[in-house]
Amino acid sequence: MADAIIQGMHGCSREDEYTVPADPLIRERLEWFQDQKLALMMHFGIYTLPGICESWPLSDEDAVWSRGGIDWEQDPAVFRKQYVDLNKSFNPIRVRPEVWADIAARDGFKYLIFTTKHHDGFCLFDTAYTDYKTTAPDCPFHTHRHANLVRDVFDAFRQRGLGIAAYFSKPDWHCPWYWAEGMDKPVGAWRNPTYTPKDHPELWEKFISFTHGQIMELMRDYGRIDILWLDGGQVRPDNGQDIRLSEVVAEARKLQPWLLTADRTVGGENENYITPEQSVPSGPIRVPWESCVTAGTAFSYRYNERYKTPRQLVHLLIDVVCRGGNLALNIAPQPDGTLPAPAVAAADALGAWLRDNGEAIYATRMAEPNEKGTVAFTRKGETHYALCRIPEGEVLGKEILIPWPGPVSRLTLLGLEAPMHFTRTAEGALVQIPEILRGTSPLALAMRIEK
Repeated sequence: MADAIIQGMHGCSREDEYTVPADPLIRERLEWFQDQKLALMMHFGIYTLPGICESWPLSDEDAVWSRGGIDWEQDPAVFRKQYVDLNKSFNPIRVRPEVWADIAARDGFKYLIFTTKHHDGFCLFDTAYTDYKTTAPDCPFHTHRHANLVRDVFDAFRQRGLGIAAYFSKPDWHCPWYWAEGMDKPVGAWRNPTYTPKDHPELWEKFISFTHGQIMELMRDYGRIDILWLDGGQVRPDNGQDIRLSEVVAEARKLQPWLLTADRTVGGENENYITPEQSVPSGPIRVPWESCVTAGTAFSYRYNERYKTPRQLVHLLIDVVCRGGNLALNIAPQPDGTLPAPAVAAADALGAWLRDNGEAIYATRMAEPNEKGTVAFTRKGETHYALCRIPEGEVLGKEILIPWPGPVSRLTLLGLEAPMHFTRTAEGALVQIPEILRGTSPLALAMRIEK
């Protein structure tokens, strides 16, 4: 079961409790989703400016793990005021959505997951429901040509043929009807409302209306959206926070009938796929899923960040795909709106590998077996693929074992499109490495297996 094999801050919903969508169009769109394999995820917001954890430091309940980089202020009330006021400094004047989209397209990403707002409530779109947004007069970015950032980012990525997923936080810690003043708990005490919704239905109904209104703005005014990616799993009926999500999803699908919804960690009809966070299953998950993993150490931008190497990224993608999932790789923009050069360089190397070997990744499904040791397998119809993860520091010799138990009539090395000479053994196919590759250390090899 998924909960037994997922490690991470939030984990994910259980595979054995997955609800297969009743709507045949949604099931069809899940096939599309499973073809894509690689998403670019981008966390961007006012938390980017000081380079700290996104939103979570606002919650005293989450201070232990989220305030590690906050060394200038000990008083949580003072810190919260400083954080909330960052909207008055948010001004990423170098942002160019078309450049982000060009990088994503050239490096093999197939869809975007972009933060329309995080838990702190700061909106990167021109919502009518709050002035806490990029287009408000007190945000210096409001005069920029890309002030309605979500619109322009979605347009740029869509123009390059990428799918669009709108990240939307269900909790909103800036909304006066979620963290309401003068209630049972002080503002900022924890991640939940400051009151019990059933005891204050008038407040909760205002919050529901606010949330539905913002979701429908995104559905109505921001072009085709393929996925509504909903974060903040504490907002759920069995936790006393029923926002009547199915109602707004039904309304959204009147406008966008193809819409997938990822109501993270909640389960049920609105969690069309499950989402391990900062973790990869140790084995197959046999329902639609997507791991969101950072290119660096955090979802938000960090100064002096350490990024994964190209080899780590390629192996991460292979790990995810051979176990049946998609990889959402998070690259956080810098405060000026540009992408960090080391992250782009690593993504470029991943993209170069995919240009040669993407046939073994895109539109594939999990094979049986899905992996043996360092060799992973995928399939596309009757064609299977072997993906050999080459460990750091290891160079290729004369031979490599492909532990494929089935029949093999032909092996072709992708990229070179070179037929591979091999000998069948009890363990699989013992493949001769071409002379040109011996002594080298490629990130991974991919071979087409024909029976």
